[in-house]
Amino acid sequence: MHFLPEILWVNLLVFAGTLYVLAKSADFLVDGAVGIAVHFNMPKMLIGIVLVGFATTAPEFVVSLLSAIRGMPEIALGNAIGSVVADDAFALALAIIIAPVAIKVDSKILKTTGLFLIGIDIFAFFMSLGGVISRFEGIIFVSLLIVYLIVVFYSQKKQRGKAKAAAKSTAKHEVEEVEEHMKKGSVGIQFLRFGGGVAGVVLASEFLIDSSINIAHHFGIPEVVIGLTIIAIGTSLPEIATCIIAARKGHGDLALGDIIGADILNVLWIIGMASIAKPIQVAPEVIHFSFPAMIIIVGTMLLLSRHKYTLHRWKGFVLISMYVVYLVLTFYLF
Repeated sequence: MHFLPEILWVNLLVFAGTLYVLAKSADFLVDGAVGIAVHFNMPKMLIGIVLVGFATTAPEFVVSLLSAIRGMPEIALGNAIGSVVADDAFALALAIIIAPVAIKVDSKILKTTGLFLIGIDIFAFFMSLGGVISRFEGIIFVSLLIVYLIVVFYSQKKQRGKAKAAAKSTAKHEVEEVEEHMKKGSVGIQFLRFGGGVAGVVLASEFLIDSSINIAHHFGIPEVVIGLTIIAIGTSLPEIATCIIAARKGHGDLALGDIIGADILNVLWIIGMASIAKPIQVAPEVIHFSFPAMIIIVGTMLLLSRHKYTLHRWKGFVLISMYVVYLVLTFYLF
């Protein structure tokens, strides 16, 4: 009988353990962020896009940034692209399949945010064609995100100003809906949850990178494959958990919004900050396969969402089938 070397078992246990710690830490981070937002009466849209969006993508951000700083940009880029694919074709697909009823899609949000998402995916692809994503290009990515958040903030503010009375009623309903699913506690407790979650994410990410690189080297697996698959799924656990829970409670529209917001952050925030930390060298395989695969999957998700503005269960099976094909091709090509 062939036994795996002891050092490999240690790395596998560390990898599995840190994935769990990463997911639980991100869970605390999300609970704290939502609690803080409710205490300060922030609108639900900003809670989802800014605080929860940044919180659920914190694992991807820390892993990618640390990987870039430590001279492993392939993992940084692969993790960001792989997370977008995992979010759309795995997390959202599961949410659609598990949801008790078909998910209704907000046509206005889809027509604006959806177009912005596919636009930045294509933009990132063109930025990679030269074989490197430079610091200057990273600054462009982050700047686009800042502009996007400013537009979201002022459009939300303008919308509320048009119907003040109705907006107050809506705001009250939104806060009640968030409070229904948030962890109770004072604002101090919420800050402790948030801070503890951030600390856990940072520490777990350090161990995750070390163990994954050791495992990859042992089996001779290219680092980009680890980033595109295993780490991408592991760091997407907060989005996966959020989607499944939201869908089971009949809030599938929240799941879709979280995915689109996380996708935008993965491209503009994570790739942008990683390339600012250290320019990312883009392998030809990533340019000719990974980026096009991401664009095709995101485009398919948006088209399925646009079709009758309803996500029926069969659309979830279409997306998850695409993810299986993506995984097979990734291991075959790399």
